[in-house]
Amino acid sequence: MKLTVWNEALDLFGLTHSILTRIDGLDFKLRAQILDATQSVSANIAEGYCRRSLNEYLQYLNVALGSSGEALTRMTGLRKAGYVTAEQFEEFDKLHYAIENRLIALVRSLQSKRRSGTWEDEFKESTAAYAPQAH
Repeated sequence: MKLTVWNEALDLFGLTHSILTRIDGLDFKLRAQILDATQSVSANIAEGYCRRSLNEYLQYLNVALGSSGEALTRMTGLRKAGYVTAEQFEEFDKLHYAIENRLIALVRSLQSKRRSGTWEDEFKESTAAYAPQAH
């Protein structure tokens, strides 16, 4: 929950939802696809991290990047079709751009850890706090 890009991806979903709910007459399927794409960004970041395998984490981050590109493409289409205002699109694009760049930086960082062998595939946190408590 401390990962900035994950939090920003959640913000992107919230922003997209806010924009799309103001559009009358938008096709239900298109609305669902855009929301799915934006929600997929944060979900894939989280799922990849929870896999704890560096290769899987990188794979999921790349899927998140793909979903990010899909969301941008769909919002660009809505802008060109006149459903989204220039101001709404600018707000979306600014946050999307930040997320995309953070994702790319995270991928590069993890690739560097893979090359240097500094990624740890196991949890180092103490498990004492999770042990069953005697009553």
